Amino acid sequence: MTTPSDSDYGSPFRIRRRGLMLVLSSPSGAGKTTISRTLLEREDNLAMSVSVTTRDKREEEVAGGDYHFIDKSEFNLMVNRKELLEYAKVFDNYYGTPRAPVEEELAKGHDVLFDVDWQGAQQLEQNAGDDLVGIFILPPSTAELERRLHGRAQDSDEVVAVRMAQAADEMSHWDAYDYIIVNDDVEDSVTRVQAILQAERLRRKRQTGLAEFVKGLREGQ
Repeated sequence: MTTPSDSDYGSPFRIRRRGLMLVLSSPSGAGKTTISRTLLEREDNLAMSVSVTTRDKREEEVAGGDYHFIDKSEFNLMVNRKELLEYAKVFDNYYGTPRAPVEEELAKGHDVLFDVDWQGAQQLEQNAGDDLVGIFILPPSTAELERRLHGRAQDSDEVVAVRMAQAADEMSHWDAYDYIIVNDDVEDSVTRVQAILQAERLRRKRQTGLAEFVKGLREGQ
């Protein structure tokens, strides 16, 4: 299912709109990454926000694609200049979302996808206001979440136990989001997110060209 790009609601007219910020959050193992990747494959008008980080680039990562890699001095300057929509310290490294490229995309009517935790989502909401749409992804059960974490074969039993403990805290913030999806089936969950995305694109407040369009209709255009 591919939704219309740039608010193209059908020939011969097009109504300008402002883009939106789509935030997906979930505990580790709930399926957020899989849903995000599928969305990006299917939605032509949706791009992933690329964060800045002070950590070293890993061998398999692409600078500018996975992250923008900067030093701590530059990161601190961005914070002081209020050039970040949200930021956080994870262990000894810092991560943040640059403001300028996101606002540029929104002004063009393009939508931006964010993969952040509940704390990042709170900061984004404070700085983005009506541009933000938040979705929290829940697992169908605690047992299924643990099964998925073990099934990835990426972490030891000790690490899985830590992630399960973290999940309990993360899931307690479900009520800070606009929409909740229980990810029992990935395909169904992706369809639900696409439905949310399409509905939010049609909100009157985002259709910045609607008044001009209606004015034209009233004048017989």
